[in-house]
Amino acid sequence: MELVVARPEGLYCPPGDFYIDPWRQVERAVITHGHGDHARTGHSHYLAAAAGEGILRKRLGEDINLLTLEYGEAINHHGVKLSLHPAGHVLGSAQVRLEYKGEVWVASGDYKVEPDGTCAPFESVRCHTFITESTFGLPIYKWQPQDEIFADINQWWQSNADNNRASVLFCYAFGKAQRLLSGLNPHIGPILVHGAVEPLNKVYREAGVNLPATKYVGDMQDKSLIGKSIVLAPPSAQGTPWIKRFGDYSDAFASGWMQLRGTRRRRGVDRGFIMSDHADWPGLQTAIQATGAERVFVTHGQVHPMVRWLCEQGLDAQGFVTEYGEEAAEAESDLSPESSATASAPEAALPPEAELPPETEGSDPMNIAKATV
Repeated sequence: MELVVARPEGLYCPPGDFYIDPWRQVERAVITHGHGDHARTGHSHYLAAAAGEGILRKRLGEDINLLTLEYGEAINHHGVKLSLHPAGHVLGSAQVRLEYKGEVWVASGDYKVEPDGTCAPFESVRCHTFITESTFGLPIYKWQPQDEIFADINQWWQSNADNNRASVLFCYAFGKAQRLLSGLNPHIGPILVHGAVEPLNKVYREAGVNLPATKYVGDMQDKSLIGKSIVLAPPSAQGTPWIKRFGDYSDAFASGWMQLRGTRRRRGVDRGFIMSDHADWPGLQTAIQATGAERVFVTHGQVHPMVRWLCEQGLDAQGFVTEYGEEAAEAESDLSPESSATASAPEAALPPEAELPPETEGSDPMNIAKATV
């Protein structure tokens, strides 16, 4: 029996009778992380990594029916042993390991392999079949070490501050903003944030992540310090009345899409910093090879190039169209026409749904006995 199959609602585990990051409302949903294209409202029961509980309740509602697992902790549901392992993407992000009758599958969700200090680092999990993303699955995508990126950002900020010019850095509010905050030098000047960013900063701080002090521009007593500040805001803030309060500011955008020629011009910003919370091309190859998997499904991103490369390496690889990537499209605001074209291309599907086993009494995920891996 295949452990994960395609259904209209999303990725489905037939023997376990649950979904992984479903895009339509279902009874039981295992959630890899809190971005909007993976964590949606309306499911009856949720299961996720304990580290991501605060984010999920903030984004989906405090009263969601949520069961959490520590990384590496396992539950047994309908004979499927399920555990969650760090994906290194954002706070609480997890890979889903499924084991059934000696067969092991891992669904990665979104991931990156470079540790960043704001979430648990990526963990390689051995498996027979690996379901991977491929957001930046082209050889042109190769990230600088993040320490070098932070040095560039702080130098840009310092230069602007020396000229009494605010620095506005556009970034996605969940994950990217907190990662950027962790690398800023607070001695340069005040760190200001948009209203979409600060509530998520609070969740990170409550989870024990060390972030520098931040404030809203409206709370600043000495407005003359605005010219020394750096401002973190979502892309949607660009061109709004809110942004005008910073006067003659310099702006930049932090995204993996900045690797593409012309992207900065399309955004209309002064600077582009190449930083992504997804694995680059070498990172994808490293992660896939480390699993030891002989079969790989590619769910979203640059599906065709990744599948072709994997097949050339002797692996059984194929693509699968999902509804993942909507969050990325929202965050990057049409920065990657190549990616959107790939996402809409027809792909081979995951194995068709197998015959489902009968429901087992007393096996609701809210009452599952826990075991240790």
